[in-house]
Amino acid sequence: MSARDDIAALDEAEARADHARLAAEIAAHDRLYYQQDAPAVSDAEYDALRHRFDAIEARFPDLATDDSPSRRVGTAPSGGFAKIVHRVPMLSLGNAFASDDVAEFEARIRRFLNLKTEDSLDLLAEPKIDGLSASLRYEDGRFVQGATRGDGAEGEDVTANMSTLDDVPARLHGKAPAVLEVRGEVYMAKADFLALNERQAAAGERAFANPRNAAAGSLRQLDTAITRSRPLRFFAWGWGELSASVADCQSGFIERLVTCGFKVAAERRLCRGAAEALDYYRDIGLRRGTLAYDIDGVVYKVDRLDWQARLGFVSRAPRWAIAHKFPAEQATTLLRAIDIQVGRTGALTPVARLAPVNVGGVVVQNATLHNANEIARKDVRIGDTVTVQRAGDVIPQIVVIVADKRPADAVPYVFPTVCPCDLHTPVVREYEAVVARCTGEMACPYQQLARLEHFVGRDAFDIDGLGAKHVEAFWRDGLLRDPADIFTLADHRASLIGREGWGEQSVDNLLRGIEARRSIGLDRFIAALGIRNIGQATARLLARTYGSLAYWHAAMRRAAAERAASPEEMKKADKVGEAWAELCNIDGIGFAAADELSAFFSEPHNLAILEKLETALDVQPVAAPRTADSPVAGKTIVFTGTLDKMTRNEAKARAESLGAKVAGSVSAKTDLVVAGQGAGSKAAKATELGIETIDEDTWLALIGDG
Repeated sequence: MSARDDIAALDEAEARADHARLAAEIAAHDRLYYQQDAPAVSDAEYDALRHRFDAIEARFPDLATDDSPSRRVGTAPSGGFAKIVHRVPMLSLGNAFASDDVAEFEARIRRFLNLKTEDSLDLLAEPKIDGLSASLRYEDGRFVQGATRGDGAEGEDVTANMSTLDDVPARLHGKAPAVLEVRGEVYMAKADFLALNERQAAAGERAFANPRNAAAGSLRQLDTAITRSRPLRFFAWGWGELSASVADCQSGFIERLVTCGFKVAAERRLCRGAAEALDYYRDIGLRRGTLAYDIDGVVYKVDRLDWQARLGFVSRAPRWAIAHKFPAEQATTLLRAIDIQVGRTGALTPVARLAPVNVGGVVVQNATLHNANEIARKDVRIGDTVTVQRAGDVIPQIVVIVADKRPADAVPYVFPTVCPCDLHTPVVREYEAVVARCTGEMACPYQQLARLEHFVGRDAFDIDGLGAKHVEAFWRDGLLRDPADIFTLADHRASLIGREGWGEQSVDNLLRGIEARRSIGLDRFIAALGIRNIGQATARLLARTYGSLAYWHAAMRRAAAERAASPEEMKKADKVGEAWAELCNIDGIGFAAADELSAFFSEPHNLAILEKLETALDVQPVAAPRTADSPVAGKTIVFTGTLDKMTRNEAKARAESLGAKVAGSVSAKTDLVVAGQGAGSKAAKATELGIETIDEDTWLALIGDG
């Protein structure tokens, strides 16, 4: 059964369970890849998981929320360097894995821009270099700042280290804009990588696993001299902030970068549509082994910059570019055991323990089995020989068993009915028996610990000096039971000093790190709570919508009360309480996320912890987008009917880029309705409520696009 057939066979319950599992795995692998430069899986494995995740969201779009990995970039920067906020978000790319995906990429662009069949769509195709993304800021032609991508919004200040690279000009050649932010890839050539590992071995030091790890580890050295000694290179492929335009197409901008003194990929090609782009993909795939550097695919970008501007971005990636990855690698090995892991929401995930096997240069020992249904569908048994694939964003996955190598004594795996924790609490099945969940809630030690580890993680409070191993040690000794306890650790200073690995200085450093996080943004605070289906992107959306912690908290308690009053009617947001309707009406918040928020705020234990945290912390509103000159900043807008000069998706994206909030239905809190042809009930309701309603031409004139 192909991957596509497998997903086509999923029902909604199975898809929901698989979607949640993949999201957690992808987040874990992102942290290893972006923060620690120590990926546990190959790029192909990661891409396979990401491919499955995206395919599930495509078939079940209601599962997609703003916290999905499909809308997230990388992960938060580590604590070793000063932080730099990207003035223009440094986003990642969507992925294509098959020719059909590339054809659909072109079709999506044509639909979004409403192009005619005869309209030419040129794509610039470039090799996707396997390195570390970075940005270089130039002011008046002089290099002033270098940063890593980080989580796309905030990266690490690596200015001193970037200045040691020969490919990074200290001054630009020729005339350039007053501000030019060049983006590209720090990498290590294959020959340089081999020579570096030879030197490492001769010196008795650890060899690097691959050129990408070597490049990332070398750039992120606190000692600049180490970076200077490493053979790092830089390819430019794009830009961030610009004070003035320098080209009208992507290919022209790349040529301009060459005249400024940057190295770019010589193997790029301007292609007419998806067919020529696929020819390029096949050609460079055949030549992949002869290139001087590693590539893991090809990137296609719409060449016209005015079309790029119209296409804009989704949460995680530009609509006008996509990465076409090379196929995943596979290997066979022995499945020795199946263990159960319990996450912070109580979900039980089976993990296969494998005989170590090298898959694409990475040694794999664990693979996810997703859930009980997945084990049964693939008929996986302990003792089986299995085919393992590294192609996702998390733990590798088992593709299929090798049936003719099954031992005679292999028996089907029996999924546990009680949690493996000491309490042995019962396990219940959710979503038609797909997700198995421990009923112990916060009494379950696995869930307690997982929630605490999530709270201090990089994507949440990111407390310097308080990692997962420290949280576990403090938890085992009874110093931590809920997140609010973290902010009382200063009361235990005397008992902390002298613990294994802790001296007076390290304890004081930890306490300073905790104090530094008493002030935190509302978006990070919401994400740290670990509410099911509420990740970074959804947390930012909630923070922007509600503004302050007090308002969000009060609104969620009202929504929870309204939700509990009439569960069946909650699906009809226009017929229920105002708070519930407002929550469900946020564009990007589905009923699943709204239900989880209501469930969280209906639990007295959660409210008690939340109130303790509110007392201990200074939670700041999330920074609003810089839209001082926007006539629609802060307004709630609803689009209805058919627009002629832009698609509805383009109109919504444009409104959000100007700081507006886009809602799905009209309510008393709607500020403006843009009505196209065939506008029906929404326009009628706007009239009934006395809400301003304008046509498409007036909308375009209002935002300066007329």
